[in-house]
Amino acid sequence: MSLERVEFFRIGPVALLRFANPPHGLMDDGTAEGLWLRLDEIDAVPDIRAVVLAGATPGVFIRHFDLDVLERRARRMAERGLTFASERPVPETRLLAAFRRIEESDKPFVCALNGTAMGGGFELALCCDLRIAEDGPYALGLPETNLGLLPGAGGTQRLARLVGAARALELILLGRTVAPREALALGLVHECVPDAVARGLALAAELAAKPAAAIAHVRRLVRAAFELPAQEGLALERTLFCDLMVRPEALVLMAEAAAGRRDIRDRPRPAGDTQDGAGGTQDRARATTPLDPGSGGD
Repeated sequence: MSLERVEFFRIGPVALLRFANPPHGLMDDGTAEGLWLRLDEIDAVPDIRAVVLAGATPGVFIRHFDLDVLERRARRMAERGLTFASERPVPETRLLAAFRRIEESDKPFVCALNGTAMGGGFELALCCDLRIAEDGPYALGLPETNLGLLPGAGGTQRLARLVGAARALELILLGRTVAPREALALGLVHECVPDAVARGLALAAELAAKPAAAIAHVRRLVRAAFELPAQEGLALERTLFCDLMVRPEALVLMAEAAAGRRDIRDRPRPAGDTQDGAGGTQDRARATTPLDPGSGGD
């Protein structure tokens, strides 16, 4: 039953996970277990180099956690007289452990927000490396304070790290959700596009085409920037930089660049890309989305 909640598809080196809990697209314990099991499957296949998350219910990524389930759980806890204090931290649930696995994975995760994502659904999106929103009448955000609650699956911590304390406080305290275009303007998502799944798969294919060790090291270092003292982070960076320098993939690519056969801006082509040449100059000429380098930078 739990595996039915998280559909699995493979497109070459990319895995697509779709959350399916009709009719409303809610998250529940079956979703958490299904996600955990699918992550096990993905980890067992080295050839899967990137992952896309999307919703299977039309107009919904994951609406939010099932409030009927949550209310019944809360009543049982209250009837038992349970009390909670910061000096006695609550253990990590299966859902929260799955979110942590996404953050700590060596593989990049792209969230294709192809519909509404509130509460736990948006908190899952915050765990991903890239968030692509589909343009439309969809709600994104963390409205838990409207129920006398707070985001309990990492939302307060991850949103603050993403957009800063001031903006996170505004959105969470007011319990305000935003449409995809405003989410882009606020920095909650990287792009707002007509088809989030198609764009997410294209980005995942590009990530999968890059040397896996470079992607894994960058993910580790950027997240460590919020956890390690600056000097420790810089020491880790130069160590992992040297680790990549001596790997065969980097040696080949650096030799090609030194010989003038590629430019540092030329991105490896995804499998199946039949474009002529190394792909760099033509890619830069047609780049139109915020995640593409366009005509500037190095």
